[in-house]
Order: sequence, then C-alpha cells, then structure tokens
Amino acid sequence: MMEPDAEALLEGDPAAAAAAAAGAAAAAEREQVSLGRRLRQPKTILSIVVPLIMLALAFQVVLKVRVEDVVSGVSRANPLLLLAALGVFYLGFPLRGLRWGRILRGTGLRIGVRDSTEILFISWLVNCLVPAKLGDVYRAYLLKINSPVSLSRTFGTVFIERILDLFAIAILGLGAGFWSFRTGFPPALQFVAALGVGVVIVLGVLLLSMRNFGRQILTKLPLPHRFIEFYDRFEEGVFGAVGVRQLPPLVALTICIWATEGVRLWIVVQALGFPEANLGISGAFFVALIGSLLTAVPLSPAGLGLVEAGMVGVLVAAYGMPVTEATTIALVDRVISVFSIIVFGAIVYALSGKRRGAGLTQPAGAPAIETPAG
Repeated sequence: MMEPDAEALLEGDPAAAAAAAAGAAAAAEREQVSLGRRLRQPKTILSIVVPLIMLALAFQVVLKVRVEDVVSGVSRANPLLLLAALGVFYLGFPLRGLRWGRILRGTGLRIGVRDSTEILFISWLVNCLVPAKLGDVYRAYLLKINSPVSLSRTFGTVFIERILDLFAIAILGLGAGFWSFRTGFPPALQFVAALGVGVVIVLGVLLLSMRNFGRQILTKLPLPHRFIEFYDRFEEGVFGAVGVRQLPPLVALTICIWATEGVRLWIVVQALGFPEANLGISGAFFVALIGSLLTAVPLSPAGLGLVEAGMVGVLVAAYGMPVTEATTIALVDRVISVFSIIVFGAIVYALSGKRRGAGLTQPAGAPAIETPAG
C-alpha cells in the first residue's frame, strides 16, 4: 500500500491532513483485503466449487469410491482418538504464534503469544476460504492496523517463516520417507524425493542471493527509490531474526510445529482402525508432510482437491492401501485441518477486535514499539 505524499501533508493543517490521509489509507486497505468482499467474488467461489466437483467426480466415477463406505468407515472411528488428533493439531497454533513472535522481535516489535496466535489463526481462516495464500497478506495487514509497524517489514517476517516451513517440510519429509522405505523409495515416489532435494537447494540459493546480492542487483535496475526502500525493510524482516543466536530456537519450534502434523495424521489412522493401514509413525509423517507441501500450490483455498488427491495417491501407490480406506483417511484428516479452522476461525474472526484495529495486548516490560517510515 503506497503511503500519502509527504508534500501533500504539509498543505493546510498538517495534523488534520495526516489524520485524514491515514483514515483514507486505512479505509482503502480495508476495502482491498475485506474478507467478505473476497468471498463474494466469482473467482473465489469458483476456486472452492470447482476443486470440490472435480474431487467428487474423481473419487466416485474414476476410483469407484462409494460414499456409504466412507461414511461407514468414519462411523466406526474411535471418537476419543479423533478428539486427540484435533487437540494435537491445535497445539501447533500457539507454537506458530510463539515462533512468529520471536521473528517479529528481531525486527524491533515485541508481541505477545496470544496476539500473534490470534492474528495467525485468522489468517489461516482466510487461507482456507480464498486461494493464492492471501491469508499471509491478511496477516501482515492485521498486524499493520493493530500496531505502528512497517508493512513491508512484516511481509519479510511472513516470508522467512514460510521459508523455514518449506525447509522443514522438505527435510523432515525426506527423512521420514527414507525411514519408511528403508530399501529405497518406490519408483512412483522417486520424483517426490528429487523434488524435496530440489526445494532445499533452491531455497538455500535464494536466501544466499538475497542476503549477499539482493540490494546490489536492485540498485542497478531502473527502479523507483521507494521500491528500494520497500526492499530494504522487507529484507530486515527476512533476516532480522535469523542470526546465529536466534536460529536454533526457531528451528526447534519449526520441528515441533511440523511434528504435530505427522502425529495428527498418525492418530487419525489409529482412530479409523483400518487393518490395511500399516503406515507407522514415519509413514504418517511422510504422507502428512507431502499434503502440507501441496498446500503451497496457490490454485485453490488450502490446496483443496490437490491435497486430498495427493494424499490418496501416496497411500495407494506407496503403501498399498485400498482406495476407499485411503480416501476416508484423507477426508477425515482434512476435516480436522481445514473444516475445523473454518468453523472455529469464523468464531474467532467474529469476536476478535484485531480485524477492527483494536490494538495489541502489549506484554509487561516490553520495549517501545518502533514507528517505521513505511
């Protein structure tokens, strides 16, 4: 969001002009990222409906999965274990909030775990309802309207968080896969293994290039000075919290976060109790992390359609599971990881003051928040 021209603010009463400009900018930003407005757009509706129709057709027409068989399998599930899977999944949110708070602290902003978790959870709701990972944009916007923080720097913190996640998914997924398939990856999954290695290499090269050459390259291009300033603040958000001291706790938190994903799927498998589902904990980690990697494809909200198809494909091709059982496992897991967020997230969204810019709950003893230029 471009900020008002400084010369315009000097005309007339500077205080009144600044207040009017800030109000206009805030109103424009709210209009741009309004969740209700996004949900009413035809492309958003299509991004939800089309994958659902294609998924239903694929399972019923191509794979011959009968709805009554899926319902029967779910009805026999252990409800206590399903609740345990739900609890493990939601344990990941305060861990994510704690990690994002530590990243933000490296940029000069002290934010409590409750605030960071609340903002992050609302952003997940948005990611479950609209495509293109717009929840990440909405997260930065929510922080911006609740604290005097640089929007571009906040984008940098979200970016480095996503980079940490992709590193963790690729490395933990490869480790789980090698442990699960000790005699070697099945031919059907060798491409997935190669993709994981490629992701790690590409991310490493990207970060090194940004750190060492990013600004130098941009200054040689015919770009406006304001764009360079934006990049400088973005880079501060990316690298502000990944120094030698900060990185180990961030890595530990990231591992714990993604461990909840694997454990959740393993508990779902145990709850359904299919005798053919001999995944083991390493297999559950492998399948869950593949599903998480597919959510990064911004074609539909929360990877709708693509994730379910990918999980079923791996369960059938790599673990020899019957299609109906694999479909049931994937759908139950996605009810926990997507549908529950829509239900609980809608409640949090309706009650939260963050979407109205009510401000952060500043923790005791926190340093003053820096007021950035942009």
